[in-house]
Amino acid sequence: MKNAVHALGALSHESRLAAYRHLIQAGADGLSVGELREKMDLPPATLTAQLNVLRAAALVHDQREGRVIRVRANYLQMNALLAYLTENCCGGTASCDPVAVCVPGKSTTSL
Repeated sequence: MKNAVHALGALSHESRLAAYRHLIQAGADGLSVGELREKMDLPPATLTAQLNVLRAAALVHDQREGRVIRVRANYLQMNALLAYLTENCCGGTASCDPVAVCVPGKSTTSL
């Protein structure tokens, strides 16, 4: 429950939720910090602060690629959060279908 509260708290801000959705939509390739900043039209310091909150909740992770930092959504954490939120869906009756697990594919477009 503690991880769920932390993740939901991280997503409870408009800019962080928007950044996270952009990263989910980007798939396994993620986005460079610059690409994400352009999509969000946020000052660099503001985006850095918002990404730090998402990192602390383990919702995103990043990787340095030369001079570029690429940020990716942590799909395992997202799926764990969704599973936690829906584990007792419909009181555990068979009429409730389980939540689909999101597995990102590689992007077919170059970034």
